[in-house]
Amino acid sequence: MDIIPLVEWIGEGPAAALFGLATGVIFGVAAQRSRFCLRAATVEFARGAMGDRVAVWLLTFSTALVWVQAAALLGFMRPEDARMMAVPGSWSGAIIGGLMFGAGMVLARGCSGRLLVLAATGNLRSVVSGLIFAVVAQMTLSGWLAPARDRLAALWITEGGQNVNLLTWAGLPQWGGLALGAGFAVLALEIARRNRIGVSRLVFASGVGFAVAVGWVFTFALSQIAFEPVPIESVTFTGPSARTLMFTLDRYALLEFDVGLVPGVFLGAFAAAWWAGELKFQGFENEVNMRKAMIGAALMGFGGMLAGGCAIGAGVTGGSIFVATAWTALFCMWIGAMLTDLLVDQRGLAQPA
Repeated sequence: MDIIPLVEWIGEGPAAALFGLATGVIFGVAAQRSRFCLRAATVEFARGAMGDRVAVWLLTFSTALVWVQAAALLGFMRPEDARMMAVPGSWSGAIIGGLMFGAGMVLARGCSGRLLVLAATGNLRSVVSGLIFAVVAQMTLSGWLAPARDRLAALWITEGGQNVNLLTWAGLPQWGGLALGAGFAVLALEIARRNRIGVSRLVFASGVGFAVAVGWVFTFALSQIAFEPVPIESVTFTGPSARTLMFTLDRYALLEFDVGLVPGVFLGAFAAAWWAGELKFQGFENEVNMRKAMIGAALMGFGGMLAGGCAIGAGVTGGSIFVATAWTALFCMWIGAMLTDLLVDQRGLAQPA
């Protein structure tokens, strides 16, 4: 893939934003059509079911592993050069932030990526929650909440000045990640078969994982020819939501991959919903749901930044290159979500009307 003519024509920053836009469009279309959602999968699992939502999430996760690990084996990217692998990780941040994010996405009825996709279809609840999420994420990145994040993240840091590669730690061969992803994919397809999920939905679910690989390959390719250092990254929504918000407020802000990603997801999801005739304005059902959504969005903003990524950024993108703290954060998101569903939603359902 020769991107030099494009970079020479429009410049490194605009090229990065264009790559982010393309990655986002793929993700937006695939996520909208597959109804991919970690919150829905965790709630379904917490209630003792292995239904279509678990199958879709697992297929997305597994195909991300397959695509990304295949790209690494073919030399299209190097996981060790990725930003989240090359810097120290925070075990304490992954645990605390993961639990907070998991609780928040149940209260908000969707993770940050799902909220963005729903906002594109006319869901005003997701618009409000998404804005709160972005503001709190920015406050956690460099605002009033940044000192609290720094203190919590510093409680337990990975050793050696970088994160831990789970494949290396486990002594697995280079193709071990690809084999593990293939195994998860077989399990996902079996669950999908039992739930009679259509082929098109499965294709779009795998498309979400493919978008993650596209982001890694694009940013890696750009980093190899750029004059200025380019972070090797892919789909995530905590940092990009905050930076996209600031980009709209600061006329001197620079174009980068993150700034293209968020609008790309919105455009892709909007186009997919419009094509399917699913555009529809929706609001909050009542004050209680609005209050829960606002609290949940705030928890996700702080928790996602503390954990080093959201349900997509840590759970799929970081997981696809076997970043140890990303897998830890994903596990804690599942735990936080299931506990919140048990203590808040299921208890509410059990109470008499």
